Amino acid sequence: MKYILLFILSTCSLNIIKAQDTLSMRSGENILVKVIEVGTTEVKYKKLDNLNGPIFSILKSDLLIVKYENGTKDDFSSTKKIEEKTTVQDLYAKGQTDAVENYVSYKISGTTVLIATAQPFFGPITGIIPALLLSSSDPKDENLGYPDFNLMKNEQYAKGYKEKAKAIKNKKILKNYFTGLIYWIPGIFITFIIMVKSSGSGVMGAMGG
Repeated sequence: MKYILLFILSTCSLNIIKAQDTLSMRSGENILVKVIEVGTTEVKYKKLDNLNGPIFSILKSDLLIVKYENGTKDDFSSTKKIEEKTTVQDLYAKGQTDAVENYVSYKISGTTVLIATAQPFFGPITGIIPALLLSSSDPKDENLGYPDFNLMKNEQYAKGYKEKAKAIKNKKILKNYFTGLIYWIPGIFITFIIMVKSSGSGVMGAMGG
């Protein structure tokens, strides 16, 4: 019985040792962990001796290699230390600046709202529907027009770019809705006059007949 227990304990110990990931850092330190997620700029993990504890994170640029329990590896030795050259705030700001310069697909949404709002009679109502729908949705990735695909892999840059792009689109939609109302007012007036003249001609024709 004693030997059976020892065998079970040994087997469990081997399984625990096997079911571990290793973070090899540029500093030369190796950390035994359980990798939770590999993001665009960082690796999230839990400490092996406290798997029910908090999640920690480390920048990819601080790592050389991640060795997984199944024997596979991720090599980050060539990852540039962007964080040393550029702060998180700089990347976010650059994303917003690039969005102003490169995001132009908002014009399609704006034009749609303008045309719908300028329609006679129910223009303000038919215009508000696409305005609300389009402004509540984020711009599609394929319409963002970002200049650098690698930069968009950075979480802060992508966040800044997408937030600014949505703000640009919403501003254009709002502007075009009110512009559509400006066109709608004389349009409905002219339509009303035409209808009155048409009905008046019809009455005169009937009287003449």
